[in-house]
Amino acid sequence: MREIQYREALREALNEEMRKNDKIFLMGEEVAEYNGAYKVSQGMLDEFGPKRVIDTPIAELGFAGISIGAAINGLNPIVKFMTFNFSLVAIDQVINAAAKVLSMSGGQFSCPIVFRGPTGNAGQLGAQHSQNFDSWYANCPGLKVVVPSTPYDAKGLLKQAILDPDPVIFMESEVMYGDKGEVPEEEYYLPIGKANIVKEGSDVTIVTFGKMLSRVVLPAVEELTKEGINAEVIDLRTIRPIDYDTVINSVKKTNRMVFVEEAWPLGSIATEVTFKVQKDAFDYLDAPVLRVACADVPLPYAPTLIKEALPNAERVVAAVKSVLYKEA
Repeated sequence: MREIQYREALREALNEEMRKNDKIFLMGEEVAEYNGAYKVSQGMLDEFGPKRVIDTPIAELGFAGISIGAAINGLNPIVKFMTFNFSLVAIDQVINAAAKVLSMSGGQFSCPIVFRGPTGNAGQLGAQHSQNFDSWYANCPGLKVVVPSTPYDAKGLLKQAILDPDPVIFMESEVMYGDKGEVPEEEYYLPIGKANIVKEGSDVTIVTFGKMLSRVVLPAVEELTKEGINAEVIDLRTIRPIDYDTVINSVKKTNRMVFVEEAWPLGSIATEVTFKVQKDAFDYLDAPVLRVACADVPLPYAPTLIKEALPNAERVVAAVKSVLYKEA
């Protein structure tokens, strides 16, 4: 099977859906003339023209509002934020308009819109440019939140998000655009709300999503395997809705769980999943659930402090050994 970059998988998804439906358009910062800050929309202005690939000012609240109005009136916008750190400027429109119009109109109006862009830490970009707001958006009824971890997932989930009748928050890790992975030539879609069992195992369940899979969890699993520990790895793919059944069925088999997440610990997705596991699989647990998350501080600038703050493979290995009552 061919291998393509994460950015190329996203571009294929956008192109395929826009060729099928002329009501779909892409709007955002640098998506047209500059081909996208991370070159996701490269060549799209030439193919679809300036009415469907639209450069915006640095005015997130304004163009989020324009796109929501377009969605309510029958179009299918894809809104690209330069980074989800800047989506906070537009969050009133996302939370109080896009997420609520279906409910507040008694089902008369839907809002088929995708808000997409990079998320998470990408090195020395400063605390205000290095945040993870996935759990913030996942907290809001009316939204769906997707965080793909591979090029294959990125393409299949973005195509499905574009077809979804509800607003979808589509978060792309800022350091993954150059990552390569296998993506089929033929068209495919991946369902929103269904987790992926990346690796089957019997000793412990490791749950994660986004870039934590390739950057942290899989290197940790490689080390654990050398030590004879057989971990099951679950990639949630979407964090609203969450596929609780897959997680709980895994925990009933392994009797232990470690959750790995890049975001801050308070109010995290790990907290929510852990609640469901203790509620629905309490009698199966042989150890407390542990989580590996970012330190509960604004991300520092110094590389040494960044390393200390973020999850890493060593912390995951230690957490797994802890729930297995093995010495780290």
